Amino acid sequence: MSIYITVGALGCIYSATTLAVSEIGKGPKLLSDGVIVVDVSSGEVLYSKNAGVERPIASITKLMTAMVTLDAKLPMKQKIRITQEDVDRLRNSHSRLRVGTVRTRRELLQLALMSSENRAAAALARTYPRGRHAFYAKMNAKARLLGMKHTRFVEATGLDSDNVSTAEDLVQLVSAGFTYPLIRAITTTTSYEVRQKRVVKYRNTNPLVRNEDWQIGLSKTGYIKPAGHCVAMQAQIGDRPLVIVLLDAAARYGIIADSNRIKNWIETSSAANTLAVQEQEEVIGGNGASLNEIF
Repeated sequence: MSIYITVGALGCIYSATTLAVSEIGKGPKLLSDGVIVVDVSSGEVLYSKNAGVERPIASITKLMTAMVTLDAKLPMKQKIRITQEDVDRLRNSHSRLRVGTVRTRRELLQLALMSSENRAAAALARTYPRGRHAFYAKMNAKARLLGMKHTRFVEATGLDSDNVSTAEDLVQLVSAGFTYPLIRAITTTTSYEVRQKRVVKYRNTNPLVRNEDWQIGLSKTGYIKPAGHCVAMQAQIGDRPLVIVLLDAAARYGIIADSNRIKNWIETSSAANTLAVQEQEEVIGGNGASLNEIF
């Protein structure tokens, strides 16, 4: 049986098929409760675990926040003041953007995506034409356009556990986000400095972007207690561009450990598969035939 995951307007189809054990093996044991790994080039779902279960997605929400902001083509140099309306009163999360701070829309996008600044994301929604509720409506409309049938948004930060999706749907979100050069650039920036009364340094919430062993093209982490620790990213492992989604790990180290397990598994499986192909070519060559002649 095949499962098809269609990325809405992008016209991209991911087919989940049963792969030969000789190619990728049975897969690693992972700590995250919801997982999907997709080979972008072939569309194969290489690994899936509870990928169709709806669950809170925390700050992965901010990928959609960024796309709706950019789709509106609002002036990125426009200055926006942080107000009391942007303060998180649901979970009382910490923010280094004080009320009264003035930043450009571009800077708020940087902080929301790279450092998961909740007040920055809230301000982007608040200053959208016709206000935050129009912004939330656009988030859901965009999700429908992308074919994300099990995704709902009620706000722009991810602090509300009613923002839900599935690992399968988030493949579509990551794939769509990857088509925005600014989102790719911001989410893979390691750090960013903001001058307030003093210089404040913000860091990327995904430590893997600072790891030279990883080639990450897009990344967004998330955490609230109902969602657990999460990450959605596009990464190049060997010669394979992959979308990796990890949801509901019990601890932050869990998504990092799972990411490294997936990377090691793909690299090991690819090396084993290459060796098997080489050995097959040698056997066929010894019989006086080439792969091209056989296939």
